Amino acid sequence: MWRPIIETILLFSAPFALYAVFHLAQMRWPFVAEFWHRGVVSTLTIAGLLAAVGGMLLLALGPRHQGAYIPAHVENGRLVPGRFE
Repeated sequence: MWRPIIETILLFSAPFALYAVFHLAQMRWPFVAEFWHRGVVSTLTIAGLLAAVGGMLLLALGPRHQGAYIPAHVENGRLVPGRFE
């Protein structure tokens, strides 16, 4: 249940983290207010929203397994992994 929520949050926050890493790579302290002015935050927010929506669409429209799911079970003393048939 939590997986889609956490994935969406991570996709949204990725541009902000990359921007902070960019400033760290340039040997600057990334948490100074002058680096986070309105234009930068707006651009990062739009990029984060696009990444989150795109990720949700890719997860929703991705390949799905067809058929019935057979859970993992024990046959003749051996564990048989779950599979789709």
